Amino acid sequence: MPEPRAARFRPLTLLSVGHACVDVYQGAVAALVPFFVAERAYSYAAASGVVLAASLLSSVVQPLFGVLTDRRPLPWLLPVSTLAAGAGVALAGVSGSYAVTLAVVALSGIGVAAYHPEAARVARRASAGSHTAMGWFSLGGNLGFATAPPLVAAVAAAGGLRASPLLVLPALAGAALCAAALRGLRPYAPEQPADGAGPAGVPGGRDDWASFARLTGAVVCRSVVFVGLSAFVSLYVPGRTAGGTAAGTAALFVLYLGGAVGTVAGGRLASRFGRLPVVRWSYALSCPAVAGVVFVPGPAVYVFVALTSAGLYVPFSLHITLGQDYLPRHVGTAGGVTLGLAVSAGGLASPVIGVLADATSLTAALSPLIALPAVGLLLLGPLREPGAPR
Repeated sequence: MPEPRAARFRPLTLLSVGHACVDVYQGAVAALVPFFVAERAYSYAAASGVVLAASLLSSVVQPLFGVLTDRRPLPWLLPVSTLAAGAGVALAGVSGSYAVTLAVVALSGIGVAAYHPEAARVARRASAGSHTAMGWFSLGGNLGFATAPPLVAAVAAAGGLRASPLLVLPALAGAALCAAALRGLRPYAPEQPADGAGPAGVPGGRDDWASFARLTGAVVCRSVVFVGLSAFVSLYVPGRTAGGTAAGTAALFVLYLGGAVGTVAGGRLASRFGRLPVVRWSYALSCPAVAGVVFVPGPAVYVFVALTSAGLYVPFSLHITLGQDYLPRHVGTAGGVTLGLAVSAGGLASPVIGVLADATSLTAALSPLIALPAVGLLLLGPLREPGAPR
């Protein structure tokens, strides 16, 4: 007898909520930046170094975890990596030492890197290859991002950076949810679609590395814009609106929260218009939206932050499914690159933005971000749907 629909997708629901618990820690690093500046008098360059610490090792090791999960499933990584991600951020405010702060934030980045490739593989199995279902999985991560700024602000208001150990709580919940999802997944969706086609319905399941490389380049452009704004928008907006720390936290919250709407909209729009057209439109929208964030003063800046969030997040889950369909024989690698580089690659550029801001101004440092979505759009131009004739 077929399982009820709710029971069949229960593991995916648990994975989505667990994804939110993990991605709290990707958003939390940027949300901690204003408090590092306020309590420890970090310069822009020093603050961006914290973002780099969370991203550098993550960028390097995440594809390696993808290769490992392609060779052998490692489901135990999900709860273990969730705990590592939470422990690193929870310890970030305990020591006043800059070196210790970098080390524990790097630990959190490794935890995030270990989580995403295996999570993408397991979620693909739980979703039975559905693009919409993968959109819901991505939505969980975006909600985690959106939760990070108010969560960090509440913890900092309660006890400053010294209260950061409280931030381990989402990791404890996420590890439990991952374990429950893995227990419930075994009887359900098989690794391959039921119709007997190749992975993701691609005939023969051939890998298209050239198309995947172009997609990866676009993801990197999107990542630099997203992480650059994440690291500095909470410091930049108060100066544009004559507000305080709360104004910056609100801007970061809007940037992250728009992802929840954008991710769901991306799946629905792709069902109607196709994945690649929706991804291209999103990159085209991002150029004027980012320009508005950088140059428009006053409360209107929040409108452009929301538009930027939509432009950057609508293609988020579509990157994942496109990458996995371009590399049907290396789903773990595809998930590790598209899902992980969406955040971690941008962290490599954040110190450059910080150094430029110290030497000139934040406006001058953020201005180059306006052009990057256009570069991504150029890379996406020649792509075709996976499996379509060239």
